[in-house]
Amino acid sequence: MSHIVTIHTLVKDATALAAACQRLGLPASTTGKALLFTTQRQGTIVNLPGWQYPVVFDLQVGECLYDNYNGQWGDPRKLDQLMQAYAVEKAKLEARRQGYAVTEQALQDGSIKLTVQVGGAT
Repeated sequence: MSHIVTIHTLVKDATALAAACQRLGLPASTTGKALLFTTQRQGTIVNLPGWQYPVVFDLQVGECLYDNYNGQWGDPRKLDQLMQAYAVEKAKLEARRQGYAVTEQALQDGSIKLTVQVGGAT
């Protein structure tokens, strides 16, 4: 039986975020304070390519904080890619944690199809 799922992403899992960074070839995330233009924010910091300021995640509430000046200081597609990678990695971690096998397929439109099967991790 097949099921279609839509995922609204709150970033709360440091392991999945680290896996997403690795997946995209980004520098490892760090924890600390970062300057977002004139505001300093505390959290898990990810530096995206071509972005003037980093993205800061508050993992306690799942919030994503950034200042890309409406795309002037960083391509929003880079953040979209990170969020997609996080969602995929989090879904895979949770499925495997429950003992399910997961396969992944990149689709032509840029989306990613995950198939989760009961009966053992791969």
